[in-house]
Amino acid sequence: MAWRCTGKTNVELINNMSNHNIISTEIAAAAMGKVDRANFVIRTSEAYEDSPQSIGHGATISAPHMHAFAVERLLPFLHPGARVLDVGSGSGYLTAVLHHLVSPPSGQSQGKVVGIDHIPELVDWSRSNLAKEGLGAALEEGKIEMVVGDGRQGYAADGPYDAIHVGAASPTLPQPLIDQLKAPGKMFIPIGTYSQAVWEIEKDVNGKVKKKEYMGVLYVPLTDAEKQKSGH
Repeated sequence: MAWRCTGKTNVELINNMSNHNIISTEIAAAAMGKVDRANFVIRTSEAYEDSPQSIGHGATISAPHMHAFAVERLLPFLHPGARVLDVGSGSGYLTAVLHHLVSPPSGQSQGKVVGIDHIPELVDWSRSNLAKEGLGAALEEGKIEMVVGDGRQGYAADGPYDAIHVGAASPTLPQPLIDQLKAPGKMFIPIGTYSQAVWEIEKDVNGKVKKKEYMGVLYVPLTDAEKQKSGH
């Protein structure tokens, strides 16, 4: 049903995903509705299509329905004051959505979202996109931080994290990301090479890790910068 969710505007796109039960909670719909996808894509005329789009450097912005699915799966851990890691943050779109969930404007606890990508040009672009979206102050105040680095190694400096989102497919489950997940905490990650699937990794309060496989997917690989730029 996801392909039917394309809209002419951001509002229509979000409403279509809600009508098809891809977005199932008001809080997720509100957070995604606050972020205009047109500020995070190259071809703005295609911003509200429910499909992945190239953002250059061998990277893509995921289809809106996949972002929605990720948010819904991580939502119990995206509370005000939470710390979140967005691996393969690309254009910064999902980082912005996650920010609205963990740092609401109502005076509640303020969280932090770290976006990490190994392509410096994308990190610079994501900062510009976030500023264009009106989140320049959040960057300045450290509520959002965009860093250049190998997402496979996580970003221990700001961990541990209540939630980790991985926006590219890892051949195996990276141990550093498990280590940087809070107890309790949850990670959303595509795993596989030729055959990929989304996995939910949940660590309970005692540190025990449970793994659950969801649907088959097709993501760009989580790899090093040179291989990504060359398409391998």
